[in-house]
Amino acid sequence: MISPEKHQRMANAIRFLAMDAVEKANSGHPGMPMGCADVATVLFTRYLSFDPKNPLWPDRDRFVLSAGHGSMLIYSLLYLTGYEDMTIEDIKSFRQLGAKTAGHPEYGHASGIETTTGPLGQGIATAVGMALAEKKLADEFGSELQDHYTYVLAGDGCLMEGISQEAITLAGHLKLNKMIVFWDDNGISIDGAISLADSTDQHARFRSAGWNTIAIDGHDPEAIAAAIETAKASDKPTMIAAKTVIGFGAPNKAGTHKVHGSPLGADEIAATRKALGWNEEAFSIPADVLDAWRLAGLRSTKIRKDWEARLAAADAEKRAEFNRRFAGELPGTLAGAVDAYKKKLAETKPTVATRKASEDALEVINGVVTETLGGSADLTGSNNTKTSQTKSITPTDFSGRYIHYGIREHGMAAAMNGIALHGGLIPYSGGFLIFSDYCRPSIRLAALMGIRVIHVLTHDSIGLGEDGPTHQPVEHMAALRAIPNLLMFRPADATETVECWQVALENKERPSGLALTRQNLIPARTEYEERNLCAQGAYELISASDAKVSIFASGSEVEIAIKAQQQLEAKGIPARVVSVPCFELFFEQDADYQEAIIGHAAVNIGIEAGIRQGWDAIIGSTGTFIGMKSFGASGPAKELYKHFGITADAVVAAAEAKLA
Repeated sequence: MISPEKHQRMANAIRFLAMDAVEKANSGHPGMPMGCADVATVLFTRYLSFDPKNPLWPDRDRFVLSAGHGSMLIYSLLYLTGYEDMTIEDIKSFRQLGAKTAGHPEYGHASGIETTTGPLGQGIATAVGMALAEKKLADEFGSELQDHYTYVLAGDGCLMEGISQEAITLAGHLKLNKMIVFWDDNGISIDGAISLADSTDQHARFRSAGWNTIAIDGHDPEAIAAAIETAKASDKPTMIAAKTVIGFGAPNKAGTHKVHGSPLGADEIAATRKALGWNEEAFSIPADVLDAWRLAGLRSTKIRKDWEARLAAADAEKRAEFNRRFAGELPGTLAGAVDAYKKKLAETKPTVATRKASEDALEVINGVVTETLGGSADLTGSNNTKTSQTKSITPTDFSGRYIHYGIREHGMAAAMNGIALHGGLIPYSGGFLIFSDYCRPSIRLAALMGIRVIHVLTHDSIGLGEDGPTHQPVEHMAALRAIPNLLMFRPADATETVECWQVALENKERPSGLALTRQNLIPARTEYEERNLCAQGAYELISASDAKVSIFASGSEVEIAIKAQQQLEAKGIPARVVSVPCFELFFEQDADYQEAIIGHAAVNIGIEAGIRQGWDAIIGSTGTFIGMKSFGASGPAKELYKHFGITADAVVAAAEAKLA
């Protein structure tokens, strides 16, 4: 047991590292770390299972700082508890170019940062995925290998963001009882008092979503400990409302918005040192305090070693599967299964929508990749994301491999990030491409973090038909292609669909999206090819050595390109067709390959039932684009394609006009 005096000194170490780092950077948020130092001290010294010497230990507790603006809290904790890659020099370099200590915590910059946070609400929603993954893996591998908690520190801003509602209702429904959220109830945001903008009864809100709630004094160590004990014994997720004073200890600024997002200033820091009895110079921690923190960092070493012994004693097959999955490696049987399936497709030549082709591909993939965890945002029958292997997960049965996310696109995307970050599972889920707008902030963070999540995005164009312009994505491929490190696939048929799935799975450090059709498509690829052609991003589908016209298309428009090529050939105009399933992969090929694929035809034409943006990199600024310049309309798909001039006849006319 830590004495009240020692607790106070240990908590003050966090406070002064935070205020000194923010002061040196002349930028940052000192108030939250100062206010939450007591909660963090109790959690990290008495409850959190973690090991700075083995930071990726699979059964560690997860700690998510959802209020990421208070990043100096986590940086201070990592330094104090002895993470080797967080030094006092890193603390001094807070918010400087190239430093691990970025303005908001970034996954991959330093050990112990479980996820990138900063956009408010993302942390708590991502943590739902971590807690979900723990419960799923505990069901699969047993509590001897997966039995840990997910802790979150969230602020008022996190709870005001709409994504938090999606997150807490999903967590409550699934009874993720090993998720414990601390609400930093300090009553202050940037503009001033929370009462300026919000009067929500957060306890009632959480309870209505199936959570326990506890209210405590966030500066009383024993009250904090008692709340954690109560939460750990619950059969529901728990929200602990910790009433804190933002900027605790600052005589003139504590409890005000002045300490939220600005340095305290030299005078206020000096006054705080006096008020809290801290006589050390900036960035200096008394030896006895640092020793106490380092001992806290070693507290879980035995727990971790006991876990390693249990893993070593496990059945060899189970141990190998567990280690493979947490290493992020795919089973060796995947390539053979995909190859056999491609041979079958070359024989059967199915005419199907690519959403159905995706389901068929998943039937093969889910049979050999046991770690896939599917789902949909209430569109299972439309997205075709459920296969024979993926029984539904329910609040009382986590043996399945399919999550009904409900109509919670943003919460779903964030939870998928958490599942991927947790390890041991590969999440994929479905929605309409149009509603990727609702997922976009989480997709962007997945790309920023470099994690493997796969979004199945169906109804990918005006081809969805009668639902009309509210549901017809015209700018969405361009918008998603604008996100760095995101792979966006738009396959043309069943063969391309399984190839795109394979590439998405093989990219361990990139998220992917598959844009898939509602309407049936004739096969573009009719011959078996061992190589994964989609892995090159674009490839020549129909060649012509003397081509005067090069036609480039993606997805459903490849069918139009093939028909146009046939019509041009009949007119004596040699033409070639290039399928472009993935811009990003194509532009990562070497210059010679790109030049060979783009070619030197007199006329370049691009076809996509979306806007032109992005296509000039392939067809050139003087190339012709057959696509959308406006929103869509309500009507049968074939009529819409004629109405908007996305037809083989339009391609032929455009080519002839350019050649004239």
